[in-house]
Amino acid sequence: MPDAVVIGAGPNGLVAANLLLDAGWSVEVLEAQEDPGGAVRSDRGVHPDYVSDVFSAFYPLAAASPVLAGLDLAGEGLRWSHAPSVLAHPLLDGRCAVLERRVRDTCDGLAGFAAADADAWEHLYRTWARVGPDLVQSLFTPFPPVRSGLRLAAKLGPAGGLRLARKLALPVRRLGEEEFRGEGGRLLLAGNALHADLAPEAAGSGGFGWLMSMLGQSHGFPVPVGGAAALTAALVSRMRRRGGVLRCGERVASVVLRGGTAVGVRTAGGEIVGARRAVLADTSALALYRDLVGEEHLPSRLLRDLECFQWDFATFKVDWALTGPVPWTAPQAAGAGTVHVADGVDGLTRFAAQIAMGQVPDEPFALFGQMTTADPSRSPAGTESAWAYTHLPQHIASDAGPEHITGRWDAREQEAMADRIEAQVERFAPGFRGLIGARRILAPTTLQAMNENLHNGAINNGTTALHQQAIFRPTPGTGRPETPIKGLYLASAAAHPGGGVHGAPGANAARAVLRAHGLHALLHRAQRV
Repeated sequence: MPDAVVIGAGPNGLVAANLLLDAGWSVEVLEAQEDPGGAVRSDRGVHPDYVSDVFSAFYPLAAASPVLAGLDLAGEGLRWSHAPSVLAHPLLDGRCAVLERRVRDTCDGLAGFAAADADAWEHLYRTWARVGPDLVQSLFTPFPPVRSGLRLAAKLGPAGGLRLARKLALPVRRLGEEEFRGEGGRLLLAGNALHADLAPEAAGSGGFGWLMSMLGQSHGFPVPVGGAAALTAALVSRMRRRGGVLRCGERVASVVLRGGTAVGVRTAGGEIVGARRAVLADTSALALYRDLVGEEHLPSRLLRDLECFQWDFATFKVDWALTGPVPWTAPQAAGAGTVHVADGVDGLTRFAAQIAMGQVPDEPFALFGQMTTADPSRSPAGTESAWAYTHLPQHIASDAGPEHITGRWDAREQEAMADRIEAQVERFAPGFRGLIGARRILAPTTLQAMNENLHNGAINNGTTALHQQAIFRPTPGTGRPETPIKGLYLASAAAHPGGGVHGAPGANAARAVLRAHGLHALLHRAQRV
């Protein structure tokens, strides 16, 4: 019987397993899918000569994560690659805002929109350089972040702290208007905010857009050489070298309780896998509480809170094997690993408003990935392994376009939505559709079937909006991974600090487990060896 059982072999589950193994525990990880990785997987399913990332692809949060840095995954063979430029946001008139690898180059590009914006971007980055490391530490440690919070307070002082807090709480449209005179800087901030389910007018979207933009400036948007699965392979390799057990194709049907304490799990095949000390769940909050534990074992207040739980936007994704580079009208977009495809900040607002009304957007914002540009190993020379995803309402009321998409996601609707995304890219890259050698469509229901944590394609395991962050995630409480069931811990992106591939929820859960057993200091000693 292992000391701990981890449900789910996504990045958070694998991080939790690794940290418990570092502390000398025995660990068994059970994964329902036939392959580990959760939303960090790649394959050759579009074309045998092209590597395609099935879910996530670019990893600025992984690059900045002190959690992953502490695991030394380079020792397991993980290597990172960068595109020449981090990201680009082209406009229909041929202009293009570009986040470059070097701060000076980004500033020079933004000066083309408004001369004063070069200094404005540099000022934002100087603020990041001063507070960014402590801010990242505060995000990626258990709540409340006492040590990093004290360091931030000492650096900023009361007045500086209030001004930064105000800036982070701003809607990204307002933040862009306050900081920049031209469109370029505003585009970079707003497009990055839309990586989550945050409209340009949403409170806190400015903070998220600034965070992602500054991470891109300081760390880039790197990709694992050879595909996203290389990151998963490194986590699995490290875990197995330390004696961890991974069993794929083993669906957990329920958490076994004895006297109100989690003592193991029961698989779909009826096997009881006991846990001497703890069960950690890299699952959605609703799946853990309603399906694996059962409402009869939970406090009524938690059940009422779960009724208010909000998923983030649904996601629709298309993968392509392109026979040549994307013919962007704005040539600066050609060297970017990530391209934001939308007609300015107003286009982003229109897109988000349609989703808020339950409409399928008629001109969807597309987050477009040029993977061979970022990592030449992904496809033959002169070609491009590419993808794009867009967001949709969780519950579709109507279609703003003419195809009458309802959310049934039958073959007709999937093809119609994929065609709509391609038409949007074609507006900014005439001739794009003529380069498509093969494509794969991943509708919201397909994404969920491939990874149950992606409820209807929700990629962040719950909204990123302020009302479901920190002490409100996943429900109002402490913002910590402990659950009302003794010995049971939430170790997924449903817990603080939320979505993104950084490992913090899994690490927070592992540390909470060890702290409960008086072994937290042992983990720190093990990681220093």
